[in-house]
Amino acid sequence: SQWWLPYDPQAIDLPSRLLSPDAQHWLGTDHLGRDIFSRLMAATRVSLGSVMACLLLVLTLGLIIGGSAGLIGGRVDQATMRVADMFMTFPTSILSFFMVGVLGTGLTNVIIAIALSHWAWYARMVRSLVISLRQREFVLASRLSGAGHVRVFVDHLAGAVIPSLLVLATLDIGHMMLHVAGMSFLGLGVTAPTAEWGVMINDARQYIWTQPLQMFWPGLALFISVMAFNLVGDALRDHLDPHLVTEHAH
Repeated sequence: SQWWLPYDPQAIDLPSRLLSPDAQHWLGTDHLGRDIFSRLMAATRVSLGSVMACLLLVLTLGLIIGGSAGLIGGRVDQATMRVADMFMTFPTSILSFFMVGVLGTGLTNVIIAIALSHWAWYARMVRSLVISLRQREFVLASRLSGAGHVRVFVDHLAGAVIPSLLVLATLDIGHMMLHVAGMSFLGLGVTAPTAEWGVMINDARQYIWTQPLQMFWPGLALFISVMAFNLVGDALRDHLDPHLVTEHAH
C-alpha cells in the first residue's frame, strides 16, 4: 500500500463491497470492497505517468524528425512530409487503435501507439519553425564556423522551437488521457486489478443502474483532468505564443 493512500487500492474486502460514501470510505467501495478514493488516487499516477511517457516519446520524435527535415531539406524533407501527411490523414484515435492492433495489447504498446499517431503534428510544427529560422544570421554564422546540423539545432534552434512545442503538448494531454482511458476501458491497455480510470469505469458498467456512483467518480476524475489540462494549454498558448495555430483533427 502506498503511504499516501488511506487504503491499499488492490486490497479486496468482500464484506465491505458496494458501500456508500461514509467517514471511513469517502467515496464508498467497489464491487470487490476496494476503497474507491484510494483507487482514484492510485489511478491518477498511472494515467498521468502513461501520458507523460507518451509526451516524452512524441516530443522526441517530433524534434528529431521535424528538425532533420527542416535543416536538411531536399528529398529528406519531401519524403518526411509525405509520410507525415499520410499519418495526419487519419484521426489520431482511429490510428491509435490500428497501431495497438499491430503492436498488441498492454500499456507499453498503447503508449507507443499513441505516440506514433501524434508524432506527425509535432514534426510538421518543428519543421515549419526550423525553416522560418534557418536563414537567420546567427544560424548562417554558426554554419560558416563549421557547425553541423545537430550542433546548429541544439545551440540555436531548439530554444525557439520548444516553447511552441510545449503549448501543443499541453493541449494534447487531454486527448492522450482519453485515449489511454479508452484503451484500458476496452481491455487493450491497463488491465484489472491495476487502478486506472478506464479500468474502473469498465468495472462499474454492470452497476450503472444500481450503483451509479461507481462509474461517476472515475468519470468525474477523467473529466476534471482533461478540462484542467486544456485550460492550462490555452493559457500557455496565450502567454507563450498567441499567434500559434494549434487546431488539428483528432
